[in-house]
Amino acid sequence: MRILVIEDEVKTAAYVRQGLTECGYVVDCVHSGSDGVYLAEQHEYEVIVLDINLPEMDGWQVLERLKRHACPARILILTARSRLADKVRGLEHGADDYLIKPFEFPELLARVRALMRRSDHSASVEIIRVADLELDQGRHRAFRDGQRIDLTTKEFALLHYLMRHAGVVLSRTQIIAQVWDMNFDCDTNVVEVSIRRLRAKIDEPFDARLIHTRRGVGYVLEER
Repeated sequence: MRILVIEDEVKTAAYVRQGLTECGYVVDCVHSGSDGVYLAEQHEYEVIVLDINLPEMDGWQVLERLKRHACPARILILTARSRLADKVRGLEHGADDYLIKPFEFPELLARVRALMRRSDHSASVEIIRVADLELDQGRHRAFRDGQRIDLTTKEFALLHYLMRHAGVVLSRTQIIAQVWDMNFDCDTNVVEVSIRRLRAKIDEPFDARLIHTRRGVGYVLEER
């Protein structure tokens, strides 16, 4: 699952990003409202963590812009503004939750997970199936032909992305943008290595291959 953090306090942003990344999420982080709006309109995010006091475009303006453009992400406001009027304003203008600084990371994580469960995008397809391959998002498990397959966090994220777009050829650039964060070095061969490791687990022990290479284009997961 992918999360966008829009926070101008560098230390707070780094703290949130590190914690969420260690919990298995792909996290993009920006320090201005305008950059946050740009990324939210370019990528699919399940949750956006939004500060209010931001340069260029404050959190209220970001919230209004995202809601006007029907952004599907759940929005958690994370701010030092503790007045009831601010909290009411945020919730009435479309935020899904409101957390006041200073905060403890376990509470932030619990609220993010609660928003994930509420997300129409996440809840609508809790279990994804392609042929005899099954991905249980809620339990973070994968099975093929009834056999459980142990995956690393990144392997699970990669498989989840491929299965959500089953039948669609995905380029290396698309995969990096969705499975790794926006600051990732695109010159590495991490996609090829990860695909090879994933194939070794979900394809090679079985009769039918599901992950296919379209030379010069990308990869596709489908039953043939």
